[in-house]
Amino acid sequence: METNTQLKLAEKGAWISIFTYIILAAVKLYVGNIGQSEGLTADGLNNTTDVISSIAVLIGLKISQKPPDDDHSYGHYRAESIASLIAAFIMLTIGLQVMVDGIRNVFRDQTVKPDWLSAWTALFCAIIMYAVSLYNLNLSKKINSPSIKAVAYDNRSDALVSIGAFVGIVGTHIGIAFLDVLAAIVVSIIICKTAWEIFRESSHALTDGFDTNLLCRIEDTIVHTAGVKQVIAVKARMQGNQILVDATISVDPHLNVIESHAITEEIEEQLKHEHHVTRSLIHIEPYQYIK
Repeated sequence: METNTQLKLAEKGAWISIFTYIILAAVKLYVGNIGQSEGLTADGLNNTTDVISSIAVLIGLKISQKPPDDDHSYGHYRAESIASLIAAFIMLTIGLQVMVDGIRNVFRDQTVKPDWLSAWTALFCAIIMYAVSLYNLNLSKKINSPSIKAVAYDNRSDALVSIGAFVGIVGTHIGIAFLDVLAAIVVSIIICKTAWEIFRESSHALTDGFDTNLLCRIEDTIVHTAGVKQVIAVKARMQGNQILVDATISVDPHLNVIESHAITEEIEEQLKHEHHVTRSLIHIEPYQYIK
């Protein structure tokens, strides 16, 4: 699948997330108001901020599609990773806010019980949001998109927030008020943990970190290519959802330029086919025979 096609599919996932957030935010704010549910209203306001996160990812995807220019010879694909970082920071803010609000509820004297419509709305919205998260997570795996993976995790976190609101409302009806606080703390921990995972993956890619297991498999593919005598060095890095490889190999010194070049083309084809490497640069050196 071509990179531009992958980015277009990623845009679709971001748009689905944006529209879902807008619709669910409107529903939660309306039902929360008429049902006198502060938890559901807060959840609706939370979804309005999530729209910003998805828009940031969408902008990152748009920038990623810009062709290479004078000062971006490799293209703009790392804008995806930057968008993932922004999403991680927004998620962390939401997670901390959920925890603070939950703790505040301990000291709040709530005399009004939200109606059951608010509870079922929260649960329904959680199911919808979780379904969107599964769609985006599968899409991120299909197109190897870090930013859509971040969106999927954000969607899942919001589904958990809605479940927390549902538990809180149920708690007020059955006389177990601490359920609200317990749900808020558990949900906030999960959200913060997810934000940390996204931050770690994005910052790892931006600092040219790479999966060592995949690097070993790439090296194994190169060394078993016909004509390769030795792999002297191999490096790889992520550029958005692209894999870039630099390798130095040694070949028979008696080969001519055309024969040596044919080996590099075979390596590039194998890396593309087996490991989805977008671009590889193979440097050739003469093999030193040891007698």
